Amino acid sequence: MKKQFLGKALALFERFKTHKITSADLEEAEQKAKNLDVRKEDFQLLIAMCKDTFSGKYKMNKWNLSVIVATIIYVISPLDAIPDVIPVLGWIDDVTIIGYAISKLSEEILKYKLFSKQSIIIES
Repeated sequence: MKKQFLGKALALFERFKTHKITSADLEEAEQKAKNLDVRKEDFQLLIAMCKDTFSGKYKMNKWNLSVIVATIIYVISPLDAIPDVIPVLGWIDDVTIIGYAISKLSEEILKYKLFSKQSIIIES
């Protein structure tokens, strides 16, 4: 059962990698972040990385950006491995996909955190 769920979630994740994300999608993602408990801050970081990349403030390769976009779209999409309308269980697949993305983007996340610290210092 667990393998079947993860397989379905990863298949949907792959499908969403080519989706175009909008500012409305990013706003919806920020609203949904509050439901993600232990992955809330990780998801907010992915949203910030996406916004900074689209605004031209931060540069990353297309593959890493596609992982972030797919993660955001997966979380906000009603097409989940486990529908979000099911209390608690509905967010398990979202949390799993965020964890998967974070593991795939560990180097990029370190670069982004360094970039963010430098940006704060420059703005001060």
